[in-house]
Amino acid sequence: MVTAVLFDVGETLLDDSREWGAWSDWIGVPRHTFSTVLGAVTAAGRDNAETFEYFKPGFDVARERALREEAGLGERIEDCDLYSDVRPGLAALRARGLWIGVAGNQTARAAELLRALELPVDCIATSGEWGAAKPSPEFFTRAAQMVPDGPGETVYVGDHRDNDVVAARAEGFRTALIRRGPWGYLWADDPLVRRDAEWVIDSIHDLPGLLFSR
Repeated sequence: MVTAVLFDVGETLLDDSREWGAWSDWIGVPRHTFSTVLGAVTAAGRDNAETFEYFKPGFDVARERALREEAGLGERIEDCDLYSDVRPGLAALRARGLWIGVAGNQTARAAELLRALELPVDCIATSGEWGAAKPSPEFFTRAAQMVPDGPGETVYVGDHRDNDVVAARAEGFRTALIRRGPWGYLWADDPLVRRDAEWVIDSIHDLPGLLFSR
């Protein structure tokens, strides 16, 4: 029985277009060029941060993120960055009695910004707060401690094959891949996703019907 749903953040709840655009502007690369290289890195199954190496070898993401903050160009997460189904979809799941959480590979600052949105969720945490990032088992150990009834009664929803579906399933979570953002579309029909994801969905609105159909 599913008693909780835990959501990834980027390209699951948030459209990351503005943040990736801000990074391309910061390093002085045309947005289309940056997104194309990011896509190539994605298709190769590599870490997003490797994208910067093509433009600025030795790029220190943490340092540059701090410099962006100092320049008043740091992370921003606002309602306009949420996919349109997020607020009503999360609220509908909570109305069915499910515990709802958010846990993704984001900074501690992003956690603050997400909490400020007052989403209809029970808990928000990020890798920056935990000191452990997906796809590490440590991340999902923390996630398992976060939910009320353990991973076996929790669905982890994300857009990434390796970081979300495969890694969460390996740690005992039930999983769903959401088909949106570059990763979601790229891997929706991937054999590993089909093996490890219980569901492939197009919207958060799909979840109540799937979770309560049994």
